[in-house]
Amino acid sequence: MRKFALITLLAFAAPAFAADLTADTILGNSMDEVKTTLTDMGYEVRKTEMEDGNIEVYFVKDGKMGEVYVNPVTGGITKLEMKN
Repeated sequence: MRKFALITLLAFAAPAFAADLTADTILGNSMDEVKTTLTDMGYEVRKTEMEDGNIEVYFVKDGKMGEVYVNPVTGGITKLEMKN
C-alpha cells in the first residue's frame, strides 16, 4: 500500500517538474499504474502489453514516439527507446 501511495504522489508531483523519463523514474507495478503515471506526465499511451516479464508501453509526446519497458516488481524502467 505504501508503494501505491508513493507512486500516486510522484504521479501528481511529476507534472510540476520536468516530465521527462529517465532510468531512475518509477512508473508503477502494473499496466494501469504505468499508464496512469505516463498520462499524468503528459505522454499519450498508445499500447501496453507484457513482454518477457516486463510491462511494455508505446507512447507519444511532443510528436516523438517511444517505448519503455518497466519491471513490474520494482516499478523502474529497464529499457527506454525514443524514436523519431
